Amino acid sequence: MSVVVPVYNEADNIDPLADAVAEVLEGTALELIFVDDGSEDGTFERIERLAARDAAVCGVSLSRNFGHQYALAAGLRFAKGDVVITMDGDMQHPPALIPALIDKWRQGYNVVQTRRRDEAKAPFLKRLTSRVFYRVFSALSGIRIDPGMSDFRLLDRGIVDELRAMHEGQLFLRGLIAWMGYRKAVVPFEAEARYSGRPKYGARKMLGLAKSGMLSFSTVPLRIATVLGLIMALLSLAELLYVLVVYLMGRTQPGWASIVAVMSFLFGLQGEYILRIYERVQHRPQFLIERVVGRDADADGDPEAK
Repeated sequence: MSVVVPVYNEADNIDPLADAVAEVLEGTALELIFVDDGSEDGTFERIERLAARDAAVCGVSLSRNFGHQYALAAGLRFAKGDVVITMDGDMQHPPALIPALIDKWRQGYNVVQTRRRDEAKAPFLKRLTSRVFYRVFSALSGIRIDPGMSDFRLLDRGIVDELRAMHEGQLFLRGLIAWMGYRKAVVPFEAEARYSGRPKYGARKMLGLAKSGMLSFSTVPLRIATVLGLIMALLSLAELLYVLVVYLMGRTQPGWASIVAVMSFLFGLQGEYILRIYERVQHRPQFLIERVVGRDADADGDPEAK
C-alpha cells in the first residue's frame, strides 16, 4: 500500500502524520511517500531524518514550488503499491478513515473518494464560491463533481497507471478522475483541526485551480467567445459600411474605440486557450525532482516524471 502526501511548509506535521498512518496501517506492507513542493521551513530535512530511521518512508523533493496538483502527480509517479491513497499533510484528512477506504476497495470499487460533510463550518464565502464553481464546472463539462470532494482518496493500481500515462497540460485531478469513470464509492468524513501551521491554499491559488479545472474540461467558454466574435465581426462590417457611406458624404464617424475594446475582450477569452496550447507545445515537464531519499525510488524508470 502506498500513501502519497504532498507537503509545503509542513515541517511540524511530518512526524505526527507518519506516526498516525503507521498506527492505522500496522501490519500492512506500507510505503509512505512525502513530496516536498519547494518548502522553505525545513520540511524536507524532517522527511530526511524520518526516512533515515523508517524504511517505509520515501521523500521526494521538487526543485521548486510547482503546486499541489503537480506534487500529487509526482507522488503517483513513485507509488508502487497495489493501492494508492492520497491525502494532505496537515492532519485534516484523518488517517483513521483509511481502513474504511480499503474496505470499499475490497468490495470492488476502483476509486474511493472522500467528501467533507462538515462543509457548513467553512467560511461563508468559501462555501459559496465552492458551490458555484462545482455547479458551473458540472454544467459546462458534463462531469459531475459534488461540493466537498477533496484530494483524499483511494486509487486502484490500474487507475494510477492510467493517470501516469496521461500528459495533461493543466492538472485538475478531481476532474480527471471523475472524467475517467469506473466504479466509484464515496466515504463522508469530518475534517480534523489542522495539527500545526497555517493553510496554504489562499484565494489566489483557489482561483487558479478553478480556472485550470474549467478550461481543461470544457470548451464552452471558447465556443461562446467564438460565437460572440462572429457576431461582433458582422456588426463591425456593418459599421464599416456605414462609416464609408458617411465618409463619402463628407463627414467622419467616431466610435472605433468601442469596437476595439469589445474585440480585445473577446480575444482575451480565447487567449487563455491559446496560452495553454503554447505551454503544451513547449513540452516542458510538469515538475522537476531535485532529490529523493529513503529508498531507491526510480519512479519506475522515469525519474524526471515528465
